[in-house]
Amino acid sequence: MPTAELRPAYCLLTAPLATVAAFVAVAHLDTVRPVDVVRVALVLAWAAGGTLVGVRRRSDRLGPIALGGAGLGALAMLADSWDRPAIARVLLGLLPAVGLHLMVALPDGRIGGRTRQVLVALAYAVGAVFGLVTPHDASGPDAWPSVVLWIAAVFVGLPASNGRYRNTDAIERRRMQWVGWAIAVVAELALSVVALRLLVDWPPHPGVVVLAATALVPAALAAGTHGRMIARVDRLLTHTVGLAGLTALVIAAYVAVVVTHGHSLRGNERSLLLLSMAAALAAALAFVPLRSKLADAANQLVYGELVAPEDALRTWGSRLSRAIPLDELLLQLAESLRKSMSLASAEIYTGADGHYELAAGVPHRETEPIVLGVKERQVVARAGVSGGTWLDVWIPRLAPDNSAHTRVAPIVHSGALLGLVVLTRDGGSGQVGEEDDRVLTELARQVALALHNVQLDSALQASLAELQQTNVELEQSRLRIVTAGDAERRRLERNLHDGAQQHLVAMAVKLRLAEELVEDEPNEAVKVIEELRDNLKDAIAELRALAHGIFPPLLSSGGLREALPAAAGRAALYTSVETEGIRRYSPEIESTVYFCCLEAMQNAGKHAGPDAEIAITVTDADGLLTFEVRDDGAGFTPGPMGAAGHGFVNMTDRLGTVHGRLVVVSAPGAGTTICGEIPVE
Repeated sequence: MPTAELRPAYCLLTAPLATVAAFVAVAHLDTVRPVDVVRVALVLAWAAGGTLVGVRRRSDRLGPIALGGAGLGALAMLADSWDRPAIARVLLGLLPAVGLHLMVALPDGRIGGRTRQVLVALAYAVGAVFGLVTPHDASGPDAWPSVVLWIAAVFVGLPASNGRYRNTDAIERRRMQWVGWAIAVVAELALSVVALRLLVDWPPHPGVVVLAATALVPAALAAGTHGRMIARVDRLLTHTVGLAGLTALVIAAYVAVVVTHGHSLRGNERSLLLLSMAAALAAALAFVPLRSKLADAANQLVYGELVAPEDALRTWGSRLSRAIPLDELLLQLAESLRKSMSLASAEIYTGADGHYELAAGVPHRETEPIVLGVKERQVVARAGVSGGTWLDVWIPRLAPDNSAHTRVAPIVHSGALLGLVVLTRDGGSGQVGEEDDRVLTELARQVALALHNVQLDSALQASLAELQQTNVELEQSRLRIVTAGDAERRRLERNLHDGAQQHLVAMAVKLRLAEELVEDEPNEAVKVIEELRDNLKDAIAELRALAHGIFPPLLSSGGLREALPAAAGRAALYTSVETEGIRRYSPEIESTVYFCCLEAMQNAGKHAGPDAEIAITVTDADGLLTFEVRDDGAGFTPGPMGAAGHGFVNMTDRLGTVHGRLVVVSAPGAGTTICGEIPVE
């Protein structure tokens, strides 16, 4: 059977044995002291904690370690009651080693590397040696060696446990936090007991109190096996650390008072000091929950409201993170400022490029937008919180009758003026103070950041929408290209079948006929051969015309300067071509320009009218190859791309493959101009 399956049985067997041994040891004593009762309680606590860990978490080895400590404690009590001091000292010396073993093995009871194993083994050896050499008298072994061993175990074990804590997962960290909480409470209690003993000679048995507090450690181990307890340990640990620091501060203050007093306390002085320490600690603890209520009362007394001006500044960021619309946030901010600063009105203007509209105002009113020129925007952006004469000079519209009681804070981000915060007080309420100006400056800075983020978000959404539209157009373009390719292949197949293939089939038939006539009727055979020669010329002409429609040979050999004039000569309308200053380009660019011009000439031939003329101009300047096909025909009213026919869509798709763009300009009776640009750098 696996060891993990046997672990619960071991725990359930060891715990009762340790408990029975502890009770037997106490029963054998002539006089039961408080420390003996605490020892029995500790054995019970460690036995119960070890059993819970061993049963609930079978894969862990912490349960057997805790039960080992309980067993050693019970055996030490038994040896002491049976007058075996040497054995009792050795067993007591091993208990700090068990504590070190437990801290090193957290959170699952496994020691780990070779260095840790050697450390634990050395701790057990040192504990046994200390137990053998510990002085002993009639009252029992001296306590100081055991205290030294426990302090050393804690100082060595905590760093090792912290290393495990940093490298484990979240759940195991919380289990270790429970143990850390218990150690922190025990350490704080020990410090408090020692200080109280020195100051007021209380409690009468400090060692027993500290020893009893160590029962929190097995309780923490047991709490680490419960899901709900694990989830709540972080808050408990936070409050405990805060309370421990507060307690230490109070004790240190009173120790300083006693030292300064210059003599030891006597009689009623000790009781008074103890009561005053308790009162100071209670007042410090009560201040935290009462602080908010006291602040609300003070704000109501000073400002007439339950909030101070700083609260608007402090809560702006938290409200901004709650996905509340910005317009609503600005309105809440204006209301908060008006109440907390006793204002007649609070208004927030937002906008850009010198045009600013009222986004939120309390009380609400209708007002015209504020328009600022470039110079005014620069001055306002650099001015900071201003009012009075400055306001009369630069933005007189904001306070035509009350500039002395109006303050304006520019909302600026990276030098750009994004808006204005305008506060106005009644004449009898005085002017806005310096502290209010400070709050207003910081608040305007935070509002500027929020507005800038909103602008960035809007720009991002616009870019995303544009990208989505581009993606749709790209998918449609790809579909059109595939469809056009399939249609072109079908056209070629049809032309070959109906044209050149028919000529070749007819030539094959005539060849068989000439073969039959060559001996019997040679004259007829010669006639057939002559017909074959004519048919061959027709087939060659047909194939040349077909090849010319696929890719003109002149475009490959001479480029645009030779191919475009040749194409213009075959156009349905009179066409002039101007190609001065252009050079040879990549085949993709040349074919794109050529076929776009060809498409434009065909469209003009269909729609411009029989008397129209076409002018083609191709130029190369500033890194752009530009072509323009202009006719003086009937023209049309341009609509969405593709509304005037598939020709414009085809040209747009072709230009898109070489990062070009198409512009169509036309009007009824004013002809049509088709212009394309392609980067060639």
